[in-house]
Amino acid sequence: MQHRKHDAATAHTSAHGEDGTQGPQDGQDHTTAARHAGRHGHARRRARAGDARRARHRALRRDVPATVGLLVDDRDFAAMRRYPTFLFDDHPDYLRHTEGLLKALSTQGGHTTVALFDPEEFAHYCRETGLDPDSSASRSRYTAEIASTGATIAYTGQPLDELVPLLVDRTARQTTWEYATSLLGGLGTCSDCGEDAGRSAFDRASRLLIELLDGAGPGTHHLVCSVPAEKGQQLLAVLHTTRAAEAPAVLDSAEAAEFATVLAVGIALESPGGVVLRTSTADAPDRLHGWRLHGGRLVALTEAEVFSAYCTDADTGEPLSPEPGVEYRAGFAVGDTQP
Repeated sequence: MQHRKHDAATAHTSAHGEDGTQGPQDGQDHTTAARHAGRHGHARRRARAGDARRARHRALRRDVPATVGLLVDDRDFAAMRRYPTFLFDDHPDYLRHTEGLLKALSTQGGHTTVALFDPEEFAHYCRETGLDPDSSASRSRYTAEIASTGATIAYTGQPLDELVPLLVDRTARQTTWEYATSLLGGLGTCSDCGEDAGRSAFDRASRLLIELLDGAGPGTHHLVCSVPAEKGQQLLAVLHTTRAAEAPAVLDSAEAAEFATVLAVGIALESPGGVVLRTSTADAPDRLHGWRLHGGRLVALTEAEVFSAYCTDADTGEPLSPEPGVEYRAGFAVGDTQP
């Protein structure tokens, strides 16, 4: 009996521990495991909630556009180095970091544009607004300002050596258009007809542009208008368009407006500018036509004048070889016979 009692006691001790507490297989261990499971479940729920918040943040970020102001040349970069908060001291290194930023923004799925950052305009902006130019916040505000009113290029993953020339060209076009528009706006009212002189010249230039494209016929057309303006300024506008047979030309509205505005300045100021037109069609030589501005109207150049204009070095006056595969043709009649 004592053996049996001893065995029973041993069994009881094995199950409950020497102090009589419950062992690993008893109910109290289940409670501990449940507590651990509860904590893990709460942690998982918190992690899922955090993932959801981050996903919503990323989704919202994709709806917010970004603009990067770019210093495109060494001179502009050197001008920004006078500000201690501008941390770069090497232009190529700055461009590498900027390209890395653009790529990072692109991976976030949002729309990113690039604007030309002009240090002189930035300093003027800070003086006008009372901002401290030696501040990242001021640079950011200026970049947002030029993005809303100036020229920008959408970043689509293109390398900077492709993006920069496009940005410079777009900015030059914007500057030309703004200057030409200001000239037209300052002309006032025509003393003879009582009409807005700038608006009248723009409407006439728009009609001339349509006549040029109608006369050019089907094909791919490249037009250039060059007009000297005040204080030695030279205004230049370029227009690219295509026209199928029996269909109107397909025009980029911004380019058409810029071209008509520059031509309107030449008409209104009676400047001695000119227009050239190059037309390309399949299986045929390119055709070159030309006109000169005289007395506010376009006068067609002769074939010899067109050839001379294209085959003479503008700087030296020396003759140049004719371009292969090109026909030099006289301009055709456009516009009224009277200005």
